[in-house]
Amino acid sequence: MRLLIGWILFFSCSLQASALVELIPEIKPSVVAIAIHNPTASPRIRFIGTGFVVGNGKQVVTNYHVIGRALDESRREAYVVVSGNAKNITVHPMINRRNAPQYDLAIMEIEQALPALPLADDNTYTAEGTHIAFTGFPISSVLGLYPATHQGIIAAVTPIAIPADNSRDLNIQALRQLREPYLIYQLDATAYPGNSGSPLLNVNTGKVVGVINMVHVKTTREAVLSDPSGISYAIPVRHVRELLQQP
Repeated sequence: MRLLIGWILFFSCSLQASALVELIPEIKPSVVAIAIHNPTASPRIRFIGTGFVVGNGKQVVTNYHVIGRALDESRREAYVVVSGNAKNITVHPMINRRNAPQYDLAIMEIEQALPALPLADDNTYTAEGTHIAFTGFPISSVLGLYPATHQGIIAAVTPIAIPADNSRDLNIQALRQLREPYLIYQLDATAYPGNSGSPLLNVNTGKVVGVINMVHVKTTREAVLSDPSGISYAIPVRHVRELLQQP
């Protein structure tokens, strides 16, 4: 029996690896970098996060904290979307945006249509143990504009914030989330700075099930920790759908 289970696990892992190999080339054209463009600075473009294209091809999903800071208009700073990779890139000015700070999500609108990723059905949460992967630009300011893919499983479907023994151990943001809690994905996979906004994909279906989040979740769920853990999280895709439906 143990031998049979071992063979089943072996073939299952082999099939998942094969599916991921086929999936990566399909999703890369839809994964973009988020940057700040400053025509007077050197370099002119500073990468700050990841995004991915959805909907009509002119909508880019990322985390709100990536583009939430007010820029210096006197220096002509502006948020931009960068498609392509390495030195073969195209810079897309942001012409509009929609924000959902409570879910740390934002949608940037651009003029040129790019290949869009399909979104998963949001009627149910993706099951724990599901094989997932995410592609983005980790530490892009150092490693450059080369998309990297990481894989793992959904380790837990868990609340955005958890109660503490004493309210003094919680920050204002965590207290607010405790009043209006929602569920997020805890991942058995490692995301890095720059991965914020990366699409979380179900490897079996190739559809987006969430958005990688490296800041917002840690400041709420891990508010009681003196040092944040190395655990990675993602915001479920249902909240992306909600934002897309807003006028």
